[in-house]
Amino acid sequence: MPLENNLKEFRNDKGLNQADLGALVGVSRQTISLIERGDYNPSITVCLKLAKVLDRKVEEIFTYVEDENE
Repeated sequence: MPLENNLKEFRNDKGLNQADLGALVGVSRQTISLIERGDYNPSITVCLKLAKVLDRKVEEIFTYVEDENE
C-alpha cells in the first residue's frame, strides 16, 4: 500500500528533529526516518499520534496513492 507523506515538512514547521518527534509519538528516530522516506507505513495509532503532535489532520500528512499494477 503506497503512502506518500508530508511528515518531514510538517515536522520542520514545528521545529522538531526526528528524535524529538519520535519521543513525542512513542517511536524511535529511526521509525520517523523510515516513515519520512516512505519505507515504512505506520499503524493508524502512530498516524493519529503524529497528527495530534503536528496539529494536522491525518489526511494532510498521509496520502494514499494507488499502484497502477494492483
